[in-house]
Amino acid sequence: MHRLLCLHVFLCCLSMAHPFCPSQCTCVFHGRTDGTGTRSVLCNDPDMSDIPVNVPVDTVKLRVEKTAIRRIPTEAFYYLVDLRYLWITYNSITSVDTASFYNLKVLHELRLDGNMISMFPWESLKEMPRLRTLDLHNNRLTNVPTEAVPYLLNITYLDLSSNKLTTLPSQLMDIWPPFSGAPISTNASQKVVLGLQDNPWFCDCKISKMIEISKMTDTPVVLMDQFLTCSGPENLAGVLFQRAELDNCVKPTVMTSATKITSPLGSNVLLRCDTTGFPTPALYWSKSDGSLVNNTVQESPGDGIRWSIMSLTGILPKDAGNYSCKAKNVAGNAEATISLSVAGSVSTTIPPLSPTIRTGPTSQGTTLTPSTFIPNLSTVTPTVLPRTSTTVSAVPKRPKTTPSNTAQKGSLKQGKIQQGGNGRKLAADEKSKKSDALKSVNDFKIVEETSDSAVLLWTADGLPNDAPLTVVYSPYGEEDIKRTVETTAGSGKVFLEGLSSGMRYSVCLVAKGSAAGKDPCVEFYTLDNVEDGGQSQLFVIVSGIACALVLPLIALLLYKILALYCKGSNPNMDEEELEKESYVKFETISMKQRTLNPHPTELWARRQTNESERMLLCSRSSIDSQMTYKSDSSRSEYLC
Repeated sequence: MHRLLCLHVFLCCLSMAHPFCPSQCTCVFHGRTDGTGTRSVLCNDPDMSDIPVNVPVDTVKLRVEKTAIRRIPTEAFYYLVDLRYLWITYNSITSVDTASFYNLKVLHELRLDGNMISMFPWESLKEMPRLRTLDLHNNRLTNVPTEAVPYLLNITYLDLSSNKLTTLPSQLMDIWPPFSGAPISTNASQKVVLGLQDNPWFCDCKISKMIEISKMTDTPVVLMDQFLTCSGPENLAGVLFQRAELDNCVKPTVMTSATKITSPLGSNVLLRCDTTGFPTPALYWSKSDGSLVNNTVQESPGDGIRWSIMSLTGILPKDAGNYSCKAKNVAGNAEATISLSVAGSVSTTIPPLSPTIRTGPTSQGTTLTPSTFIPNLSTVTPTVLPRTSTTVSAVPKRPKTTPSNTAQKGSLKQGKIQQGGNGRKLAADEKSKKSDALKSVNDFKIVEETSDSAVLLWTADGLPNDAPLTVVYSPYGEEDIKRTVETTAGSGKVFLEGLSSGMRYSVCLVAKGSAAGKDPCVEFYTLDNVEDGGQSQLFVIVSGIACALVLPLIALLLYKILALYCKGSNPNMDEEELEKESYVKFETISMKQRTLNPHPTELWARRQTNESERMLLCSRSSIDSQMTYKSDSSRSEYLC
């Protein structure tokens, strides 16, 4: 009995040692002859409503299919550290938590197709650094945010088909060749597979790169379906990507002010960059190491145009290098590079030790060249060019006092005095040469002055024809806006242009190495602008004619106004004049009475004035008079 009990306990412990499989799942162990293997778990019970939590920890592949599960909770698989394939397909999942895939460090494939996911937590992909396959097709995704792009850098299979996507961020295509800038490889293992079909794409500049990829024949990005179509706008509805032509969508082009610039140490440098494209590109500067440059100024004077200026003040050797101006919009990107070199360097000079020159009796004509400073070297070696044997010692030694030494010291002292005299003589000769150069310029004058130009003439007797001269000219008293013209002594003539009319100018001829203030100068005036004077004279003539025509009219108008005013202000007008101007006397005529005379001579008869006036007063309806005859002999009646 005791033995049976021990056997039962052993069998129970042995069964507990084997991984436990959930009741609604099927666990399969794929073993090998060496005792190793992999375990896969399939859970496809239609009544399952939650993600199973007691899956064996050595599971490599987990499939949860055709269940009633609606959400994936936080850290649902954190204990499955060996999980490489996770398929949660054709369920009813609508919600995925940001930490749902926590601790899946070796997961290679994630499939969530056939669900009802409208928002996917893209930041959860950072928990799966080895993920290469992401299948989200047949869901309800409406957009892919720009923030998701960094998490898709390692994905080589991305299926977004059969969703509700209308656009994609332009940065998404920038992570793959040819837009990433990486060389295009023909290796099939390095290709990227994209599933984008069955989406209502709105064909505009935002997906112009995707449209361009669909038109390429040899590209590392492979589309599952080459016959993608546009759903909008109306003019492109139903048009294949391969035949779509986008309006107002232009890749940027970049132009720089120069490609190579060399500037002295400590100077200020301005680098300019211009770009065109539509939509208007964004501009930014970066150094050769990729770091961005912030001291820039940008402006967009119009649609599709932008310029940027980068300023460097007090440049140092560390500022030398390549500066890239990069332009980018949704249609593409471009860049141009400017190489900056810094001339000169700053270093500390170590004064060399004074050498002691010992000259033997035969040393004659020894020449000592001064020390030459070589940058980036900590030591300086004097260079000696001996004609005869000469010994140069870097450490001074105190010589013994001998008659020969005393004579040698005297000779050295005399040599130094002679050398100093020679130096002063050379300086005087140089100074005299400069003054001679100035004196050799004759007949320095200005001829042919116009309103905006002048001609400078001179003769140089004693200077070589190729001797460099500089003509410096500026408005009189305005030394800060000087302009220069480089020429040679043999030319004898310089044309000065760009002058202002009616101004006083000062012009000097400067020889190379001449002393300040000793240069020959001359002053002149430019002529007034004749065209402007003619216009002014024409304006005066026209104004005079206009005044001559207008002034008589004004005088006549004033006379009429004064006459009317004087006439209305006189109250003592004659009564008769008033009557004449105010009333009219009327006479009326009427037909005579009929007679038996067969040849009447007069049919009308004049009436008295008072009767005529009465008729005037009794008239109506704009008729002078009306009368009705009762009989031939009756007198007229007036209807008033």
